[in-house]
Amino acid sequence: MAKKEFKAESKRLLELMIHSIYTHREIFLRELISNASDAIDKLYYRALSENLNGLSREDFFIRVEADKEKRTLTVSDNGCGMSKEELENNLGVIAQSGSLAFKKEQEPSEDIDIIGQFGVGFYSAFMVAKEVSVITKPFGSEEAYLWRSEGSDGYIIEETKKEGNGTDIIITLKDDTEEEQYSEFLDSYRLQDLIKKYSDYIRYPIRMDVEKSRLKEGSENEYETVTETVTVNSMVPLWRKNRSELTEEDYNRFYREKFYDFEAPLRVIHSSTEGTSTYQALLFIPAKAPYDFYTREYEKGLQLYASGVLIMEKCPDLLPDCFSFVRGLVDSEDLSLNISREMLQHDRQLRLIRSRLEKKIKSELLSMLKNDREKYETFFKAFGLQLKYGVYADFGANKELLSDLLLFPSSKAETYTSLDEYVERMKEDQKYIYYASGDNRERISHLPQTERLTDAGYEVLYLTDDVDEFALKMMQNYKEKEFKSVSDKDLGIEDTGETEEIQKENEENKELFRMMKETLGDRVSEVRLTSRLKTHPVCITSEGGLSIEMEKVLNAMPNAQQKVSAKKILEINRDHKIFEKLKDLFAHDSEKLKEYTELLYTEALLIEGIQPEDPVDFVEKLCNIMA
Repeated sequence: MAKKEFKAESKRLLELMIHSIYTHREIFLRELISNASDAIDKLYYRALSENLNGLSREDFFIRVEADKEKRTLTVSDNGCGMSKEELENNLGVIAQSGSLAFKKEQEPSEDIDIIGQFGVGFYSAFMVAKEVSVITKPFGSEEAYLWRSEGSDGYIIEETKKEGNGTDIIITLKDDTEEEQYSEFLDSYRLQDLIKKYSDYIRYPIRMDVEKSRLKEGSENEYETVTETVTVNSMVPLWRKNRSELTEEDYNRFYREKFYDFEAPLRVIHSSTEGTSTYQALLFIPAKAPYDFYTREYEKGLQLYASGVLIMEKCPDLLPDCFSFVRGLVDSEDLSLNISREMLQHDRQLRLIRSRLEKKIKSELLSMLKNDREKYETFFKAFGLQLKYGVYADFGANKELLSDLLLFPSSKAETYTSLDEYVERMKEDQKYIYYASGDNRERISHLPQTERLTDAGYEVLYLTDDVDEFALKMMQNYKEKEFKSVSDKDLGIEDTGETEEIQKENEENKELFRMMKETLGDRVSEVRLTSRLKTHPVCITSEGGLSIEMEKVLNAMPNAQQKVSAKKILEINRDHKIFEKLKDLFAHDSEKLKEYTELLYTEALLIEGIQPEDPVDFVEKLCNIMA
């Protein structure tokens, strides 16, 4: 039998596909099993539409068989089989898909689901094979044919013998090399693992002969090895079952086994959507963050299935970064797959699914926040930082999505408070949502700037994470209430008379404050009196978009190219005795005034958690004052 050549463009495509298109060699088994499932689906459709006798769905199966001596792996089905003409059209011309043509011709059916559509998956076998043989016999025909090829040099087709209808694909594996161990695809455990990973939910049983050890009959301690035929795949995906059929333990067991987590998830999201985008999703919100979650090494993404066949282990495009903690899967029949099933087109369907998942996740989190507060706080301790980064990232593109999911410690909440809860507790005439930043709750509560507000009954949010203030700056307001730092100049609680009095005293003592400003130089932009303090003598505030806490965060970054500086203001408590002391020094001892100024500035820095530039100098000045 003369060898036939592939068409020139098919030959180039075959070489490209074998060496470039598929990322993992193991994919070939998934492709062959999917093709076998398609072949059975086609025959089953004929049985239903043409009332063929003697065909029952229970009779269909796929078989995988390894022969270590011959180095062959065989994938068999008892589906529709192929005629000589179909062999020429489907295997002789790459990317000529019989499955796609069949799918276009048929009416949609829930029982029929053709997976392969682009006619190239079969050729993935050449990634691991030095020769591929196809023995096939169409249903209802007496003629069987053999198609054989060693790759891009061409193929032969000849008549042969075969029992029963269907197709056997026989792969003769390449020889092992130092780089590639092709013999792994002859190992029973490896094959079972690949079937479970990629083809567990194929709707027909995938059978293999498996060696097992058992006690010999009549013996108490002597074992024998026997070969049993087992069905490797589970066939019915858990996510395609009705929620009423499943228990909490069913979901928890699936989650632990699928995602290797010892703890049960905090929340299970099981949804089925039809319409412009039909898909099923099974999502889980973990109880704890993975060890690498907040590192660059962490890979987000959901498992993506097309009609029960795993296409991608992690599809990042199905989740926004702010919800990257979500684990789970999506199974869709509508996604457009291009030349190989692992390469997903960025089409409208994908965007629709992502958008709907985003809304569904937000809805479930909000429900947890309102109805199961303890569980939500457990979630927030693990992943709240990610939500805050999500508010700040991409110029605030997701701030509307995430703002009502945020929690913060506050001066009135024992644990956390949401922005909704803060707004509900606001005083009737309160203009702003007040916040203060610091390393921890205790330190913030002792800041001089918070004292007057909390004593007057105003609630203050405590921002303890580096990203917190950046997130609030990006949000600007919540429910039309502007965020206001306790260090801002105007807190909206000063009465007109008090403000006028402070302005008058600042004017009267402007020479004192000018001398103090000259002493501190560029370290502050201004020295002035304030009425915001009660018992503390001094504090540092800032003006402009960059706060003192933001300055600390930015300058602490390892890739900071240039130090940034907030516009600092040294404020003196007008009602503290230190003010009288400063006025006296200004009148009688200008050198001592300079020392006091340096000490007060350093004291204010320490209150903010900022290390003085020269601690030795600070100690010396303190000792001089004490002497």
